[in-house]
Amino acid sequence: MWRSDSGLTGKSVVVTGAAGGIGKAVVQGLAEAGAHVLLVDIPGSPVEEIISGLAGTGHKSLQLDLSQLANHKGIFELAQEMAPMAAFVHCAAVLRRRSTVDEITEDDWDFQIDTNLKATFFLNRTARDSFRKAGTKGSIVNFSSQGWWTGGFGGSVVYAASKGGVVTMTKGLARSFAPDGVRVNSVSPGGVDTQMMVGNQTPEALAGFVSMIPLGRLATPEELAGPVIFLASDASSYITGAVLNVSGGQLMY
Repeated sequence: MWRSDSGLTGKSVVVTGAAGGIGKAVVQGLAEAGAHVLLVDIPGSPVEEIISGLAGTGHKSLQLDLSQLANHKGIFELAQEMAPMAAFVHCAAVLRRRSTVDEITEDDWDFQIDTNLKATFFLNRTARDSFRKAGTKGSIVNFSSQGWWTGGFGGSVVYAASKGGVVTMTKGLARSFAPDGVRVNSVSPGGVDTQMMVGNQTPEALAGFVSMIPLGRLATPEELAGPVIFLASDASSYITGAVLNVSGGQLMY
């Protein structure tokens, strides 16, 4: 049965990339839904400032490098100390946009694949272990991108490849984690009005991208919060292995 709090009230939820454009909106939405949110982002990010403006109480933050796998276990230990953990939302990602594929370096490849794909796998598995240890069901929400389907454009091919891997991984882990009662789904945004989307693009290039969107505009970050809360909550209790396309109609399949 639908409930306004969707079973998140009084539970903890981990959000990585919590200071980013989408991450911050997701954190705010989860706090308004009654969750105690653990905000995770890189050192130097303004997560404490974000906490001060959140609804509710009991929110905490961690600043660490997710590409260092040794950091992962402590994230979920802290979340379980805050309150029984209901969900893990993995927003963190990096993009190095190059003009063409010929400009992509090996370092560009390693940086994006290590952060966007390798870290995602091990974070997902560690989250599952935390749910299993607590003896509870839970939800994992990974962020992909419409690039998983389109292949990306020009110098963003590596980013798109990493997000394609996230989609495949999400499906495989959904099947693997189901016996433990852990659901794994993915949100696939199209163009969102964030620095990652609009940074280092000419006005002409951005306008060309927007012209391909049937709704005629970029999404606001807040428009991604609702789909995430749905997948994180009991409202989606029979959904796992799904990719939720949130692209204003730019991607249809």
